[in-house]
Amino acid sequence: MAHERPASALEPELVQRLLLSCREAKKSAYCPYSHFRVGAAILTRDGRIFSGCNVENICYPLGVCAERTAIQKAISEGHREFRAIAISSDMQDDFISPCGACRQVMREFGTNWSVYMTKPDGTYVVRTVLELLPVPFGSIGWRKIQ
Repeated sequence: MAHERPASALEPELVQRLLLSCREAKKSAYCPYSHFRVGAAILTRDGRIFSGCNVENICYPLGVCAERTAIQKAISEGHREFRAIAISSDMQDDFISPCGACRQVMREFGTNWSVYMTKPDGTYVVRTVLELLPVPFGSIGWRKIQ
């Protein structure tokens, strides 16, 4: 299985568990408008995995992405330190990438954790949160909230 960059931070078995969890989460997606299923799974610092799917609403801004669903589930259970998140969709030709809002939410919880962006064939690319969002929104002409 070819990958753009090796997963140096996680053991191969843990990567596979994370990838399986995001694919399973995708099955629960509620997407009657776009028909674009997305699943995500986030790995906490202590080894727990929380998954989430996208949930659409006819009022578009009220929908929530799979990545934010997974992060919010972990946060609501008391976890705030993450090692990695994996994202899956049904796109065949491109790796699924988090939207800007999800990148900003990820950045809220650190910059040095991994984002696994996948294809249905099992291939993936890995980036850090910092690589996906080098400058946080709060630092561009805004006073940082302490």
